[in-house]
Amino acid sequence: MSDITVSTKPAGDTIVAVGESPRHRFLRRFRNRPGAVVAAVFLVLIAVLGLLAPLIAPHDPIVQELTARRLPPLSDGYLLGTDNLGRDTLSRLLYGARVAISAALISVSVGLLIGVVPALIAGFLGGWWDTILSRVADAFLSFPPLLLAMAIVGVMGTNLTNAMIAIGIVFGPRFFRVVRGAVIGVRESTFIEASRSIGTPTARIVRMHVLPHTLSPLIVQISLACGFALLAESSLSFLGLGVQPPEASWGRMLAEGREAWNYTAWPVVIPALVIILAVLACNTLGDGIRDSVGRENRSER
Repeated sequence: MSDITVSTKPAGDTIVAVGESPRHRFLRRFRNRPGAVVAAVFLVLIAVLGLLAPLIAPHDPIVQELTARRLPPLSDGYLLGTDNLGRDTLSRLLYGARVAISAALISVSVGLLIGVVPALIAGFLGGWWDTILSRVADAFLSFPPLLLAMAIVGVMGTNLTNAMIAIGIVFGPRFFRVVRGAVIGVRESTFIEASRSIGTPTARIVRMHVLPHTLSPLIVQISLACGFALLAESSLSFLGLGVQPPEASWGRMLAEGREAWNYTAWPVVIPALVIILAVLACNTLGDGIRDSVGRENRSER
């Protein structure tokens, strides 16, 4: 038999699904948020286009064609025109999507690595563990994120990997605070006390019972962090601290587009619009996930 039973109410009331699984409840709520659905589809599309860039890009993104400089969109053979060096804008956007994907994966992975485990220790054990680790996180949070990333890149060297490691270090304290708060909220629960009373090792309690309760707020934070990672990578590449020429990235395209600004605005407008839409999609998706995993209110029943 199905684990979902349906009860009806008088006319005018909404049908309620009793015993609905968390996954089905999340999907139902998420589908009711069209903005989040559109954002998710847009981000998946960017990821697919970026991964398929070597197969679908119409031109080599680094080959210069000086006889075709600063062409407008819809020019013959160049759907989105060319930049100041005659390189195809569409091809560079597609390859820039690959950089954006790498930036998000590397930075979020580093942030999770240095933020989640200390948060589990601080939140579950409390005491001086919590005091020391929380003060370290607060110290990192006191620095402006982009300025801290620039300082780290200046020490480690200017390339994409170092830039994203720097962004990941910036993410770490933010993941720490989210996970620590979730752990503190669940550590005194009855099922945790029951596990302690039967002698379950602390590491197993944290892994099997505490960590799953941190996933919902952590997933929301990850989606928001991806948007910040895209923006930070673009900013660092724009300043010359991220992706280096001739490799294509959205931030590099903005920096290089300034040279053609007096002749045409397209080399700046197109990558800027893509960055804005991608960051907006990440934030919208994060808001949709947050609302979908929250407690069900009366109006949704």
